[in-house]
Amino acid sequence: MFHNLLASFQPFEIISYVVIISAALLFIILERIFPYNKDQKILREGFFNDLALYTIAQSYILGIIIFTFIIRIIDNSTGLSRFHLFAGIPIWIQLVFFTITHDLYIYWMHRWQHSNKYLWRLHEAHHSPKKVDWLSGSRSHAFEILINQTIEFLPIVLLGSPPEVIAYKGVISAVWGMYIHSNLSVKTGWLQKIINGPEMHRIHHTTGKGRNRNFATKLAIWDWIFETGYMPEDRAAEYGLKTFFPDNFFKQFTFAFRNFKKN
Repeated sequence: MFHNLLASFQPFEIISYVVIISAALLFIILERIFPYNKDQKILREGFFNDLALYTIAQSYILGIIIFTFIIRIIDNSTGLSRFHLFAGIPIWIQLVFFTITHDLYIYWMHRWQHSNKYLWRLHEAHHSPKKVDWLSGSRSHAFEILINQTIEFLPIVLLGSPPEVIAYKGVISAVWGMYIHSNLSVKTGWLQKIINGPEMHRIHHTTGKGRNRNFATKLAIWDWIFETGYMPEDRAAEYGLKTFFPDNFFKQFTFAFRNFKKN
């Protein structure tokens, strides 16, 4: 049965899953050896909520909605993918192109989410974990994921890229997301001006000034170019929201639609 299940996957899909799972295990080990905040536990508050419901269940369901319905409907309506505009471009060049362009979009979208009260309602779930680690970044409202991943993968499909590009782009996003949220004490020096990591992003998840700075995900250069970079000497210590936030997936989903007159 397991053999039949594996046979239903393409080689690049198997590679993608193996890389993501291996990266998760690696970050768990590295967080024990080189912790940024030494008091954090692996099974911290909300761990199973983030793993089972956000990472596995929500990702699976949204993947079906995004690719089977939204992107397919748009592609059928436009017919752009039939031109295979990117089909002859090497996969690694496509990955570089789509990573950079989507990352620039995410920077501005992320920044907008922090300044717009409606978008913040969808984004605040991502800032609710009181302990930030390799898994906490997966806690994002379904509508936020729906918007961002549709914009991430729609151009890849419409430009006629091979399916490997979708799979490997997903790996880049997943692994990098784990890395920037990981409880790792790393010092990358001048590279932090270009490539984002936990040095800057953990500050973004604090309850203080840093929460409205450091919006970049993969490329920190956006923060330094647009003057939102923030690297204080003190380490990040207090994370999460100062206001009330529910403690389970279903309440967290509906909480985004509460009356604005309420907290």
